[in-house]
Amino acid sequence: MSDRTRLNPRKLLLSKWTARQPQNREKHFLVSELFCDEEGVVLQIELQAVLTQRSERLDWRDLQDGTRWQMGWK
Repeated sequence: MSDRTRLNPRKLLLSKWTARQPQNREKHFLVSELFCDEEGVVLQIELQAVLTQRSERLDWRDLQDGTRWQMGWK
């Protein structure tokens, strides 16, 4: 099994993610916003922790790292 998840960046909005190594009890996350360039290409996402509502902005490709993120809430 590959540690890389194939994703369509346009379908990430409101998708659910589980951190493989939670910190500060933040395990479940929701993609709350997409950041695109002027041509509509997704560059970054805003990931919001469900428990604390803390948000962080990161490159959408970071979600493809199966050692850090798992699709869905587990």
